[in-house]
Amino acid sequence: MSDTTTKDKKEEFVEYLKDKTNKGLGQSALMPALHKAQEAFGYISKEAVEEISCHLNIPSAYVWGVATFYHYFSLKPRGKYIISACLGTACYVRGGKRILTKIKEELEIEMGETTEDKMFTLEAKFCLGCCGLSPVMMINEKVYGELTTAKVSQILKELKEDGKSAD
Repeated sequence: MSDTTTKDKKEEFVEYLKDKTNKGLGQSALMPALHKAQEAFGYISKEAVEEISCHLNIPSAYVWGVATFYHYFSLKPRGKYIISACLGTACYVRGGKRILTKIKEELEIEMGETTEDKMFTLEAKFCLGCCGLSPVMMINEKVYGELTTAKVSQILKELKEDGKSAD
């Protein structure tokens, strides 16, 4: 991500917080502000927490407490593609563990890690609600079902190529 894009996102985030401050929302704006930070930056940074604390007049320790309580929020940078491998019962029985192993091998990362190029983050979910398509994985908001290790390799290859062409 370029410095200009990061700067623009930061300015937009600060403007969002100023709007909430001007409306006198204070603590009631905390969750929306954390969601906005996650959306803008891909994670909740120390800088974002300080901005939220300052603009909403909430102690930073409280902001950190809320951010760390909810599993939705990430406290470290995540990849462009968030891969959620399903390990629910149906997926597990139909080869979910094999799919997860293939993803880890292809990306050379473990659960909860992000690739060095910041393209992929791998996480496990214990049910994506697509049991009829098992085994499944979700990449960002798209569900991939009836997976095989060959399908996983092809999907990741295509995403890697798309990522290179976007540079």
